[in-house]
Amino acid sequence: MSLQLVLASNNAKKLAELGALFAPVGVSLVRQGDLGVVEAEEPHHTFIENALAKARHAARATGLPAIADDSGLCVSALGGQPGVVSSHYAAADLVATDGREVQRGVQDAANNARLLRELQGVADRRAAFFCTLVALRSAEDPEPLIACGRWQGEILQAPSGEGGFGYDPLMFIPAFGATVATLAPEVKNAHSHRALAAAQMRALMREVWHLGAA
Repeated sequence: MSLQLVLASNNAKKLAELGALFAPVGVSLVRQGDLGVVEAEEPHHTFIENALAKARHAARATGLPAIADDSGLCVSALGGQPGVVSSHYAAADLVATDGREVQRGVQDAANNARLLRELQGVADRRAAFFCTLVALRSAEDPEPLIACGRWQGEILQAPSGEGGFGYDPLMFIPAFGATVATLAPEVKNAHSHRALAAAQMRALMREVWHLGAA
């Protein structure tokens, strides 16, 4: 059995990454923006609530099954912050450009700078990238599939590496002895918080929705 799901995101990189992760269970993804669906509000304080809201929004607008993720960085010494506001943790100067990637780079730099300020003089640098995935058969599905992934690491004193995005240059993974920004893309995609959550979700889709091979 195969199934098309609406991805509650307009991020092309996320579409490619999740599309590859769910291909083994016969799931194909289409971005909600390609179906004329605008981004949902994300007013909640937890990843699960925001992912559920986004998935319901996409399913209700299209009448199709939907999947959404909500993810971010949780720092132990900051009580789990920046958490759900990870992508816009700091105020960033607007750039006079139409390039969304350029603006994202400015925002990433501002976020990293604020995180380093917040942790100045703090010995406990433990942190985790966290991802929640929610899949729904319909907006009224009483049994949403929910999967979570946590990738443990430590926040460095200064950025290291040019790859990745977001907090990747600050997130040191002891198991690899490197920051996420210095890992090869295939290594990151195999071990990341999103990859861990996707593995759980594939198992749920096989068990509950009877998708893919056992």
